[in-house]
Amino acid sequence: MTDVASWAPSGGSTRDVALEVLLRGPLSRTELARRLNLSQASLSRLTKPLIEGGTLVETEPARDPATGRPARPLDVVPATHQFAGVKVTGDAAHAVLVDLRGNVLADASAALVDHDPGHVVDVVAALTHELAGEADVTGLGVALGGHSPDHRSVHRAPFLGWDDVAFAQQVEQATGLPTVLENDVAALTAAEHWFGAGRGLDSLAVITVGAGVGYGLVQHGRQVTHRDMGLGLVGHYPLDPNGAVCFDGHRGCATAMLTIPSLTAQAGVALGRPVDFTELLALARDSQPVARRLVREAVTALGRLVAAVANLTMPERIVVTGEGVALVDAQPAALRLAIARDRDPRASPLDLVTRPGDFTQWARGAAVVAIQDFVLRAP
Repeated sequence: MTDVASWAPSGGSTRDVALEVLLRGPLSRTELARRLNLSQASLSRLTKPLIEGGTLVETEPARDPATGRPARPLDVVPATHQFAGVKVTGDAAHAVLVDLRGNVLADASAALVDHDPGHVVDVVAALTHELAGEADVTGLGVALGGHSPDHRSVHRAPFLGWDDVAFAQQVEQATGLPTVLENDVAALTAAEHWFGAGRGLDSLAVITVGAGVGYGLVQHGRQVTHRDMGLGLVGHYPLDPNGAVCFDGHRGCATAMLTIPSLTAQAGVALGRPVDFTELLALARDSQPVARRLVREAVTALGRLVAAVANLTMPERIVVTGEGVALVDAQPAALRLAIARDRDPRASPLDLVTRPGDFTQWARGAAVVAIQDFVLRAP
């Protein structure tokens, strides 16, 4: 286990300098001082212990864009720390090992044959040890589709059937690593904010579509958090007054219109046989009437949700991801039309980005939460 003091031993402004370089580096001293509103003398005082301790290093000489003069930018060495991240679903655990900047170094998965917390702890620990090998892992993040406002206990995880499980403590005992829990959408948003599509932006929205519908938001350079994150609130957002009904009795909500279980269940009933998501999309491309209608309604609902997020929060960029991200490209014209119908014609064009919906990305989000816990924890 790596000592937290090796990141920014004196905290405060010293940590701010290290964090700015981690998130924006490499940076010249002139640019770093400008970003943090520091004098050159103050910056020199703050960077000296970081360089001596190995948190920051001087890179190869480069021309400073601010002054035009040669300079040696400051940067971190991502390989100095490694973190594990595990995404737990109802069926499996997906794990990654990342460096200090969230670059994936290795990944592995294992099935869950039981939802008993002890079994899940064993699987998480085995995957972590498998990926770590002889490496010194600094921390572990675990993400799941559930509610964990204290980042230690799982208050509710419907896919696992859990209520009030002290999961982080059990994982720490099994792995010997400091462990932090997070809702999976919040973790994915953290990864996009720090090291993904939102890097360098002041605002970002993330919409996930898959087994459920999720939403994350960054405003003024900070991720928006709330004790209710993980309750699936956006899943109740109404999108179609004539749409299907979700398990909570809401007609045409995001859960009913967009989730893979809802879409495949509707297709199965209409066609009289089981239909998975991949086949549903293929049938829609082949103009099978039921499939084409379901996909068109889902794409239209997604467009309305994107427009609502854009109208209400005005982010610089919107990321759509998750296992159901293929809906974005299923009927592009229908998506554009749905967004335009709910937007003012004078509004700025949307910067809409899609990300792969594979579980490696979800696990990477969990690992980034562990990175955040490490670099932001008070020494």
